[in-house]
Amino acid sequence: MPSEKILVVDDEQSMTQFLGIVLRKEGYQVTTVSNGRDALEKVRVEAFDVVITDIRMPGMDGIQLLQGIKKHDPSLPVVIMTAYASQQSAIDAVNMGAFQYLIKNAKNDEIKLVVRNAIEMRRVRCENLYLKRELKKGHEDKEIIGTSEEMVRVFKMVEKVADSEATIMIQGESGTGKELIAREIHYRSRHAQGPFVSINCGAIPRDLLESNLFGHVKGSFTGAVRDSAGLFQVAEGGTFFLDEVGETPLATQVKLLRALQEREVIPVGGTQPVKIDCRLVAATNTDLEREVAEGRFRADLFYRLNVIPIRLPSLRQRRDDIPLLVDHFLKRYAQNNPSKTVNKDAMDLLMKYDWPGNVRELENVMERALILDEGGLIGPEDLPDKIRFGAAHRGSLIIDSPTLSLEELEKEYILKVLNYTRWQKKRASEILGINASTLYRKLIAYGVEKPGASPEPGEEPREPEAHAA
Repeated sequence: MPSEKILVVDDEQSMTQFLGIVLRKEGYQVTTVSNGRDALEKVRVEAFDVVITDIRMPGMDGIQLLQGIKKHDPSLPVVIMTAYASQQSAIDAVNMGAFQYLIKNAKNDEIKLVVRNAIEMRRVRCENLYLKRELKKGHEDKEIIGTSEEMVRVFKMVEKVADSEATIMIQGESGTGKELIAREIHYRSRHAQGPFVSINCGAIPRDLLESNLFGHVKGSFTGAVRDSAGLFQVAEGGTFFLDEVGETPLATQVKLLRALQEREVIPVGGTQPVKIDCRLVAATNTDLEREVAEGRFRADLFYRLNVIPIRLPSLRQRRDDIPLLVDHFLKRYAQNNPSKTVNKDAMDLLMKYDWPGNVRELENVMERALILDEGGLIGPEDLPDKIRFGAAHRGSLIIDSPTLSLEELEKEYILKVLNYTRWQKKRASEILGINASTLYRKLIAYGVEKPGASPEPGEEPREPEAHAA
């Protein structure tokens, strides 16, 4: 039996008695009051699932009560009662947020149905709010840490632009926290109640990128067994984050430009445009202006995306934040265990290191240190050799030939990093500070990776047939 709480408001005692009898027989807990002011006070101190109120009452009428309830709890459904079905004020009340209006001589079954529907809507709204709170909690677990001047400037910019509708371009090296900033913009914007959807343009095979972005119709390609919505549609009412947008092929850039200009997309294999309504935030770790100058990125798309640029500093540009970040990661990964600290010698090494992988690399190092340390104090011996001894003592990473060209040096260094990581390409790309897809393309150019060997998202790439180093 239901146990939801219903508040009935009417200055006619016979009406409150009648509704009380009908609804209590259904198992509801019913509270009755005779005026709007008492009703509003009840709502403020007790939790109700539905309010049923007469529209015409002395003092505070049903419309004023509706407005007061919506200010207190916008999700609480209010059913308006009226003596006449055609009364304009009742229709206006629905337009102002009332769940529905009931005629006073409505049949019992109709009253019960309206109440059941209102309770169901209340339940769904509460579930949605809970899920959104959980999603936001997950975002808060990965908060942006920093008090340096560089990060304060970023935070001020985020605060200024978050609630605008302008497209934002976040620029920064790999591992600097571009997605965290994009999420912060989302949760501070008017789109916060909508979804946050992201895609890494460099991690999706080129022949599948358009389908992921714009959707596809059944039969448009092998494996397209049904119509599928693209991520632009999935992000409806929210924020769409295009990470590593510089990796987008030129052919896709044309369609992306059209989506931004016309606010509509055409699914792969389709002919009818589909309207989209989402806020776009893009990010890149490459110099897009140089890419435009060299013909690898469309100038018109760049200017469409770069309406409000936000540049994230590398970790070596904000070394003052390293102790804060270290403390944050130690507490996060300690979980239920006693938290550990870093001694002065280890902290000095962390402060001196250049962090090519930025905050992501620091996070990995601190997670590793927590696992290796057997006491409560992390020292230099718990840190990787590259941090302890510097570039001159990185074992397999030493490159000391002065006769190599810049291209040959790059190739040798990349291959040595791969050997150092035992050819774990994802880890190697993090150390190198480049996108994984960029690493795959370079390996193809070096002849140690076959064209088309780029992995599916989330899969580990295949080992090359021969190691060149």
